[in-house]
Amino acid sequence: MNQDFDTDEEGFLEDPGQWTEVFARRAARDEGIELTDKHWELIYQARVFYETYGFSPSMRPLVKFVGMNLGPDKGRSIYLMKHFPPSPARLLSRLAGLHKPKNCL
Repeated sequence: MNQDFDTDEEGFLEDPGQWTEVFARRAARDEGIELTDKHWELIYQARVFYETYGFSPSMRPLVKFVGMNLGPDKGRSIYLMKHFPPSPARLLSRLAGLHKPKNCL
């Protein structure tokens, strides 16, 4: 992805502690995503999930976590899919500087 960050072959940060908003912007650009406030809100929720539970969220736990923290309208698969298609948990984890979720291809 870029030389400033240590990533694996799929662009996931090797060390989530290295994450910065610069990393997220570059990763989003690589994916063709223009980050809005709604994207940032979800990126930070993924980071809070990781800090709370110690692993990258797969889709179901992510939806539940977002719903608990941001409300039922945002805690829906369709909402996450709209902002991070085609694989919200995978893409959101990547942009949030987390490891690839275990059950993502």
